[in-house]
Amino acid sequence: MQDELGLYYNPILENKKIRMYVRSGTDEIEFRMWNADDPGMWEDHGWVEWSAIKQAADLYREEGRGRPPLHLYDVEIAKRLLKDSLLFK
Repeated sequence: MQDELGLYYNPILENKKIRMYVRSGTDEIEFRMWNADDPGMWEDHGWVEWSAIKQAADLYREEGRGRPPLHLYDVEIAKRLLKDSLLFK
């Protein structure tokens, strides 16, 4: 899907108020979350590269903080959105 902020998918299917935006960064795919219930989130948090997300998940595990929220970041969906956006221009 796409809107004025860019390409996105809903990482939590039951909650359409949360969107995960994706874009091609310099070297890899980048993600940025938007939440209708937290308008400041978009401004407070910038784009994050996939490798940084995986690294943060490893730290999360090492610190014993439970299961990292990797389920929100789906690199395969992101790749497909980016590929499709190029096909339909």
